[in-house]
Amino acid sequence: MGSMNQSKKGTIAVSLTNYLDSGCIVAGASGLTLWAAKFDLSSFAVGLLGAVSANAFGSAFGALIGGHLSDKYGRKFIYTYNLLVYILGVVLIMFSMNFPMLLIGFLITGLSVGAGVPASWTYISEMADPKTRARNIGISQFAWSLGPAIIFTLGIIVSPLGLLGNRLLFLSLLIVAVVAWSLQRRLDESKDWEAEQAKLNQSGTKPEHPFKSVFSNIVNVKSILFLVGVYMFWNLVAGAMGFFMPFVYETVGGLTNTEANLLQAVLWILTSVATYFGFARFGDRVSHRWLFFVGAAMAAASWVVLTYVGMSWAGLWSFVILWGISAGIGAQAFYALWSTELFPTKYRGGVQGIMFFLVRGSAGIWSIVFPIILANLVFTVAGTIMIVLLIISLLIGVTWTPSTRGRTLDDITKERYGNLDA
Repeated sequence: MGSMNQSKKGTIAVSLTNYLDSGCIVAGASGLTLWAAKFDLSSFAVGLLGAVSANAFGSAFGALIGGHLSDKYGRKFIYTYNLLVYILGVVLIMFSMNFPMLLIGFLITGLSVGAGVPASWTYISEMADPKTRARNIGISQFAWSLGPAIIFTLGIIVSPLGLLGNRLLFLSLLIVAVVAWSLQRRLDESKDWEAEQAKLNQSGTKPEHPFKSVFSNIVNVKSILFLVGVYMFWNLVAGAMGFFMPFVYETVGGLTNTEANLLQAVLWILTSVATYFGFARFGDRVSHRWLFFVGAAMAAASWVVLTYVGMSWAGLWSFVILWGISAGIGAQAFYALWSTELFPTKYRGGVQGIMFFLVRGSAGIWSIVFPIILANLVFTVAGTIMIVLLIISLLIGVTWTPSTRGRTLDDITKERYGNLDA
């Protein structure tokens, strides 16, 4: 029961990292127009803020660094220091007096968020009972979807305060970050990681850099192609939505800023509910292939409605309901689960760092391209591209669903890699 409690405590403490990740993306996005007006920013400067943030390149590079460090020095190492970096970034944004200060704040929070993500999914998975692994990962995803739900709702409340309101959103993240840091630094180290270190010390071998180990093994390469395929094509759509959806609602749909924020708040509340009552509740009990298919099909259907039915209120609400529910049981939740299951302990964090780098990096490039497509072509073209991306993710996920449900991480590793000291 002690380990069960430890797993639960660890899951909650570590899940706060996910809340802080999505929360700072949304707080940053919701204040963009206000910061742009305050500092008289060009559209390039606004794009740069988006690109270095937790939504794109900032977290991409952070994951590359953090994933490797969590394999080398332990999962707990990340939790002892990482949120101090986040706190520094948030303080810089809160008190920004000029554009360079704001940019550095966005970059630091982005790096910190990226560093925390591979370690958090890895830690939760390694500490979980095999029969509740999807549930625990589901709770961390629930925390991730609560970020936007809460920040959008708070954003509506503080919107009359203008830029001060946005600074207050970052203050709320600062408070959660301090609480999360005090909880996380008291966590035990992952038993799997400690066992792996003991094995390495016994054999006297120095661990190879993950880049070398990972890409020289065909099993790894196939797993990376599968996981990046499932997550990246979905995330190109989700990443653009996270940053640009209010903009699309307002410019294409003619909605007011408050209406756009309300739609986003409802969408994220639905995602939270679907994550908790869908993925966390059923992820350990039902076929992964079928659950993934339902989520992926709903995601594609939502964009078909938005693109071809149009932005009437009926169309908009159908879109919000379909996408909101699909995001709770779809690609991100399964990626978080599978990416911790399909690799050995010794480079589990490092490989996730590499994949997260590829996924968020591609989202960074897409966030520069998407507004250009939107501005120069009709919305139907942009929407059709989104549908194609979602269908590719669906096909990859359904075709190569791994058989991991209810099995120990050791058992999965042995089956995939044989008895090599993987």
